[in-house]
Amino acid sequence: MAQPTNTFDTYDSVGIREDLQDVIYSIAPTDTPFMSSAGREAVRNTLHEWQTDSLAAAATNNAVIEGDEATLDAVTATARLSNSTQIMDKTVVITGTQEAVDKAGRASELAYQIAKKSKELKRDMEATLLGNQAEVTGSASAARKFGSINSWIATNDVFNAADGASGSAGNTARTDGTQVALTEANLKTVIKNVWNSGGNPSVIMVGPFNKQKISGFTGGSTRFDASEDKTLYTSIDVYSSDFGDLEVVPNRFSRDRDLHVLDMDFWSLGFLRDFTMHELSKTGDSEKRQMLVEFTLISRNEGASGGVYDLTTS
Repeated sequence: MAQPTNTFDTYDSVGIREDLQDVIYSIAPTDTPFMSSAGREAVRNTLHEWQTDSLAAAATNNAVIEGDEATLDAVTATARLSNSTQIMDKTVVITGTQEAVDKAGRASELAYQIAKKSKELKRDMEATLLGNQAEVTGSASAARKFGSINSWIATNDVFNAADGASGSAGNTARTDGTQVALTEANLKTVIKNVWNSGGNPSVIMVGPFNKQKISGFTGGSTRFDASEDKTLYTSIDVYSSDFGDLEVVPNRFSRDRDLHVLDMDFWSLGFLRDFTMHELSKTGDSEKRQMLVEFTLISRNEGASGGVYDLTTS
């Protein structure tokens, strides 16, 4: 079949209106599980300090002779810890013309870009908190940085001891070792050690690859086939350990090589300056905005959490 001669069709026509949908689609993830679960408090200096303490080991020979003089016990000082605040920002500059023209999917380019950059800022914060960053005190020519979670967890961590090493007090980043597969035995070891230290962990936070590895564990978990709805459930969302149930939370912004066992009561974000937005000076036919936050990570006691590190990711 063919068109009759001189048929005028859409390929010949000029002036057909575009069919551009008035919606903008984005699938970029914006969930930030660690930030959402951590505590929140105000700090008043670029260097925030706090103290930790612990009790002496329980003794089984605490027996005193009747009428004896008291023996004075040794007293230990508290540990004084600190972390620096870090400034993060996102900026937007939009021309006056772009703001004035008729646009698909948004009425105001400035408002749309501000909303987009705000989400990006939260993603940056989550990725940095869960990264392997040592504290940097900063200077007139170097930005301050807080020590991230991996520079704190050291008491209850399992890693490849052949070439890996723990971080230290927020000041030293972890030394990443040769990667090895996640095992349930290592996870159970960390949960037990955290409990022995006095923590009550409730969250296992892990990247997507090792979330699936956990779902493949067979010890202490059961896969079941719900035949009535033809659904096979193979995901572990709650890991029932000998020391309580832990929610298994996949985090897109966690390093896939890290698994964290967390007591979230002992992690907090300290804000010197909360989320703010202000106009930058106008130097031409454009509008400029800066979104800014200054905060730090507070590890109230790193021994209440733990980690399995140097994990394979493929």
